Amino acid sequence: MAEVINMPRLSDTMEEGTVAKWLKKVGDKIEEGDILAEIETDKATMEFESFHEGTLLHIGIEEGDGAPVDSLLAIIGEEGEDISSLLNGSSEPSDDGSESSEENAEHEETAEVEANDAQAPATEIPEGVEVVKMPRLSDTMEEGTVATWLKKVGDEVEEGDILAEIETDKATMEFESFYSGTLLYVGIQEGESAPVDEVLAIIGPKETDVDAVLNAGKAAPKKAPSQEKTSAASDEKIEKSTSDSDTKSVNDGQRIFVSPLAKKMAEDKGIDLSNVQGTGDNGRITKRDIENFKPAQQPAKAESSTVKAASDSKVATSPVNLPVGEEGYEDVKNSQMRKTIAKRLSESKFTAPHYYLTIEVDMDNAWASRLQINDLPDTKVSFNDMVVKACAMALKKHPQVNTTWKGDSMRYNHHVHMGVAVAVDDGLVVPVLKFSDQMSLTQIGSAVKDMAGRARNKKLTPAEMDGSTFTVSNLGMFGIREFTSIINQPNSAILSVGAIVEKPVVKKGEIVVGKTMTVTLACDHRTVDGATGSQFLLTLRSFLENPVTMLA
Repeated sequence: MAEVINMPRLSDTMEEGTVAKWLKKVGDKIEEGDILAEIETDKATMEFESFHEGTLLHIGIEEGDGAPVDSLLAIIGEEGEDISSLLNGSSEPSDDGSESSEENAEHEETAEVEANDAQAPATEIPEGVEVVKMPRLSDTMEEGTVATWLKKVGDEVEEGDILAEIETDKATMEFESFYSGTLLYVGIQEGESAPVDEVLAIIGPKETDVDAVLNAGKAAPKKAPSQEKTSAASDEKIEKSTSDSDTKSVNDGQRIFVSPLAKKMAEDKGIDLSNVQGTGDNGRITKRDIENFKPAQQPAKAESSTVKAASDSKVATSPVNLPVGEEGYEDVKNSQMRKTIAKRLSESKFTAPHYYLTIEVDMDNAWASRLQINDLPDTKVSFNDMVVKACAMALKKHPQVNTTWKGDSMRYNHHVHMGVAVAVDDGLVVPVLKFSDQMSLTQIGSAVKDMAGRARNKKLTPAEMDGSTFTVSNLGMFGIREFTSIINQPNSAILSVGAIVEKPVVKKGEIVVGKTMTVTLACDHRTVDGATGSQFLLTLRSFLENPVTMLA
């Protein structure tokens, strides 16, 4: 059945509210604890959450529009439900009972004032004294019960302090003070209930005549201009402080932002809210966060170290001279190359399901072979050239890795075009060695050197950077031992090559000094399964550990 949501009274002095922002739109599914809208009151802009579940069928107050308390704000019900009767009746007063009860209360108050007039003349509420009334904390709330007083008569109260926990018809909620002063009077004791707008408390300077304030409050005079000015300044301060605190995503040291339903569930389950990470708007803890919460074991060591750190901080006596300076920054406009890199890598990372396989390669034979090859006249081969050649040959043995995902089909590339990542000033380019499986080591070395040089001078043509079927990225020359790369689509894999390092290894049962290199294969799981990627790496390692096989 459809539920009518009225403009709530979110502060004790609120007469009307303005919808600052709708966080849900008509047709959206609503859960208990979801934030429906941000409502601007006379004190601050506050989040208003739903106490119902269903579909948002109607919005009665648009963004930027204001309306009195209890005006039709929204209707929540089942999808497709007929709400014409509710809309037709919205123009008529829907809370006759509450209006009549308010009128009766006014008559009773008038009679009381007239009875007291014989003893003392009506007086205005003194400046600086505030009468706090039972707030309307939900759209259907008619009365509230004070569950717990967190302040007692005589306590000093600051703006934002929690005065009491009030039980509504929906949940138990914290009620904070919008005023500063001394708590002079408590009108509703713990466990007692009272209608909305009943006197809850009085806050003001010490030595204030509370009886006079109560009598004056029944006459409900308007505030003096000076008081209105003071209140307006205070309201502005409250609005700023409240909006600042609402943007915090987690506990600010004193309060935790949590929906009433989530709070009650946490109490029932014995969950400490300070350990719960909120996923709602502005980090608010919701019902789902409590349902999905799994307590983490805190090591005793951490607690003892915290205590020790606190103890040490007390012992410290010498002052600490902290650095001072001027903050600065510079915004640099992104080049077209940087924008393209960001776009392509983001698309690859967020569309291709990456997984990574790492293997260690014995490079002793490769090291010796390279020395012999480079001793030949006019010959220069790098370890990267050997990796490129080994990859090209391994791809011919494992064509599944040399594929492209096409959505409804998978393309097997019968040619091998190796992309070699090259760092340039503006970012990264990938020259392509076409038909690299048919090239010798010296041809690969010459081609890579030529294309890398032209890439740094921005002399490569688009055709020379297009059509790769596999890519090699090498950071070994920078001392990086191991890393992972993002696949260069439309490739199905990319090899990350680390540095060659000397370390103790076991050979024939003895510990000797060996040279090893770590390589990591990033695979697109849509085209390359784990077993396929593993077999490719084993073949690659076989070629690199026995370079003579690449020369045969």
